[in-house]
Amino acid sequence: MFHKAASLKYLDGTELEVHFQDGNVKVFDVASLFTKYPQMEDLKDRNLFLSGKLMGAYGIRWNDELDLEVETVYENGTTLRVEKLPTDNTAARAIAYARSIAGMSQKELSSVSNIDQSDISKIERGIANPSVSTLERLAKALGGELEISIKFCNKE
Repeated sequence: MFHKAASLKYLDGTELEVHFQDGNVKVFDVASLFTKYPQMEDLKDRNLFLSGKLMGAYGIRWNDELDLEVETVYENGTTLRVEKLPTDNTAARAIAYARSIAGMSQKELSSVSNIDQSDISKIERGIANPSVSTLERLAKALGGELEISIKFCNKE
């Protein structure tokens, strides 16, 4: 399973704080990689360290020679906290989660569901409003079934 980073913050020294889409917030000290990857020692230069950018949801890149997979941060970092995820975009999170559990890429899901990969991306990012039939096709392609519920709240 690949964990997706949502945001990146630079802390003191060579520490990073990465917020993941699953709500986990991890702290990771890049200095822990210096022995295994000596080229990472260049990140002792604070200006270089601060120049890093989150590249998509899967990596941090400083330059052509220096990058870091966020999965390393997730697996080896210290959990600072787990944030409660917003309740909106439930379908988006459910599709992304089910796809990751199934071990499928968006491209593979596209092939099986016959739904364009760009549309799957939009659904997972919460910027598309998929129809029930689209959600049913995705659920079936992921080996599941669609279940919709409505909770009534008594407002007094």
